[in-house]
Amino acid sequence: MQNQEQINQLKNTVQDLLDEAKKQGATAAEAGLSQDNGLSVSVRLGEVETLEYHCDQGLGVTVYFGQRKGSASTTDLSLVSIKETVSAACSIARFTSEDSFSGLPEQQLLATEFPDLELYHPWDVNADKAIALATECEDAARSFHPEISNSEGASVNSHQGIRVMGNSLGFLQGYAATRHSLSCSVLAQRGESMQRDYWYSVARNALHLESAVSIGNKAAERTLRRLEGRSLSTRQCPVLYCAETASGLLGSFIGAISGGNLYRKSSFLLDALGSQVFPEFVRIHEQPHLKAALGSAAYDGEGVATKPRDIVTGGILQGYVLGTYSARKLGMQTTGNAGGVHNLTIDPGSLDFDGMLKELNTGLLVTELMGQGVNMVNGDYSRGAAGFWVENGQIQYPVEEITIAGNLKDMLKHIVAIGNDVDYRGNIRTGSILVEQLSIAGE
Repeated sequence: MQNQEQINQLKNTVQDLLDEAKKQGATAAEAGLSQDNGLSVSVRLGEVETLEYHCDQGLGVTVYFGQRKGSASTTDLSLVSIKETVSAACSIARFTSEDSFSGLPEQQLLATEFPDLELYHPWDVNADKAIALATECEDAARSFHPEISNSEGASVNSHQGIRVMGNSLGFLQGYAATRHSLSCSVLAQRGESMQRDYWYSVARNALHLESAVSIGNKAAERTLRRLEGRSLSTRQCPVLYCAETASGLLGSFIGAISGGNLYRKSSFLLDALGSQVFPEFVRIHEQPHLKAALGSAAYDGEGVATKPRDIVTGGILQGYVLGTYSARKLGMQTTGNAGGVHNLTIDPGSLDFDGMLKELNTGLLVTELMGQGVNMVNGDYSRGAAGFWVENGQIQYPVEEITIAGNLKDMLKHIVAIGNDVDYRGNIRTGSILVEQLSIAGE
């Protein structure tokens, strides 16, 4: 109940702001307000390193004078400050040039149904409990094996917040959400070889986090298996991206079909709508209304209703990722993606991770990527990588100091298989992805 009271108070603040914008002559306005608080603890070598309580709030407003637009923000929610913030936005709008594509979304596209997506699960964790949990996690990692030589620490984070948004078309909504995480990173040494690796768990509900001991053990295990890594000679071979790194491929794909890159004509998938961009077995879709998932939302950053939809079916691109402004620039309609995608999911195949290694047979397993290395304009792809060399479906030895290169347009078309080892710890849900052939630059 306390939550609902708080949401209602913040809604009143947003409504006051919209009224003030109208009073100051704006023909339309939208505003967003957030309040967050949380606890972050990090422990290193058994000692508390940081202990922070967070309490933040912020208010942003955008006003329109016809099709001239101005924005301003503040962290002060007093009436005086709200007036000044609206004033600042209005004075900016009066001096900006007209943009025929700017403005609020069409009213009929705004969300009118607000299902409970179970995003709010407060965690009764105080500083002492958080320190104990982080210590337990780090102790598990440090005691896992004698070659674990040092630690970068373990962290516990717990955040809860409220987001309210409204506009002058009558949309005014808010919801509470939580996000909790536990992570650990350690170093291992064997002779001259030294390596680090980590593991983490994140969830809306703390009950869904992996246990502290299992996170510590996994961080240690991952670190140990990287010891005595070698480079490879330059070659071409199949590449298997583990689930954590595979999400980057899908993230780059989404960048290429996002409105901003499309209307600026800076995408390698320009005019690709309706064409084959993946093999036939690939389906990629959004699931914005999954209960308690990290990317769930009933509406996007503009209040437009989100809905489940296929972005790729049978390997064919069905739709772009658009907000109102980019949609208008392209002569299309918003897809409810102002602020990004919601629980982007690539349908998994039938193989688990071991099955994917067998499918790879002989080639490179990538477990870490470095650098940005994707040219959105032409799709050229080049990234530093680390992982393992695999022969006959069995991991042989760790690999480091290599670069993998190709063209993303070709890479997406030459995906051979998608694993069912799905990583649920983010907004992109994918298993491991096997790409037919890439260039490896090594020694």
